[in-house]
Amino acid sequence: MELHKIEENLNNPDFQHRLKAVSALKDYESDVAVPLLTSKLRDQEFLVRSFVAMGLGKQQTAESFAALMQIMKFDDNPNVRAEASNSLSLFGRVAASHLVLAFYKDDHWLVRRSILGALADLQCYEELFDVCLEAIKGEDTTVRESAVDALGMLSSTNQRVLALSQLLLLTSHESERIRIHVAYALKQFDEPPAREALEQLRQDTDHRVVAAALEDLLEE
Repeated sequence: MELHKIEENLNNPDFQHRLKAVSALKDYESDVAVPLLTSKLRDQEFLVRSFVAMGLGKQQTAESFAALMQIMKFDDNPNVRAEASNSLSLFGRVAASHLVLAFYKDDHWLVRRSILGALADLQCYEELFDVCLEAIKGEDTTVRESAVDALGMLSSTNQRVLALSQLLLLTSHESERIRIHVAYALKQFDEPPAREALEQLRQDTDHRVVAAALEDLLEE
């Protein structure tokens, strides 16, 4: 799309035209694309702002980084904030500390799950363990489950011992759904305490936890 048409469409009352214009900016250099993208940070349509966040992630500049930080802090739509966190992670490990800070400040489940996934993809294992601990203390079940899964992923990293210690504490968690995820996560560790904890979960009062803990044995 020609630049003059993009500029025209960015101001079109029909948000579908604005979406197409934002998407078309991927074909332009940062010095052209970033100012136009940031001009729509406060677009009334959240889908347009989500596309802006995606577009900024493809423009590796200080200005686009700052704009994404602004979106994560101030946008009132969690979908947009989650998209911004995904885009921020494209800048690499430099984004990790900012993602951790956003996790602590934003308790929406969609944003938090996006950040958990982003830190895992970045292989920022210390930061991932940090947010896992915070997630487990939270109220959203899906985030807590994702955190338990992430602790299992840490079995092959320098956070292995800490992750296992946290999982062992969760074997008697009041939520049967958490205990199910703990059972699966523990299977990624071969230390005796992990095997003993799995044996404990095979005696759990909830049959779904027992099934999760027994699953590998039944397949042998």
